[in-house]
Amino acid sequence: MNITGTIDRPHTHDPQKQAPMTPSTSEPSGSATSDVTTIGANASRQNRTREMQLIPEAMARAHMHDRMREADAERQAVRLVAARRMQRRAERVSMRARRALAMAVMN
Repeated sequence: MNITGTIDRPHTHDPQKQAPMTPSTSEPSGSATSDVTTIGANASRQNRTREMQLIPEAMARAHMHDRMREADAERQAVRLVAARRMQRRAERVSMRARRALAMAVMN
């Protein structure tokens, strides 16, 4: 029984044994897509596999970049809150000192 494979379930997974890709009849001749040989298909499969293996690493790098940016923003917000708190405290101390000076001058 000679059953040909489909795209989802190819007859063989070995690119050397697969038939070379030919342009479809519905495509105009001289279109942007060129003929692909089994060597080209094999190379593109290897590149695609290498790229796919690097996707989780790139995603993890982007995720860590986002976390670092969030952490920096959080640290900056905490510093700003602390600075405002110290400024208010300094203003209160300054007002107390002015009042104490005014009371000393009045007496």
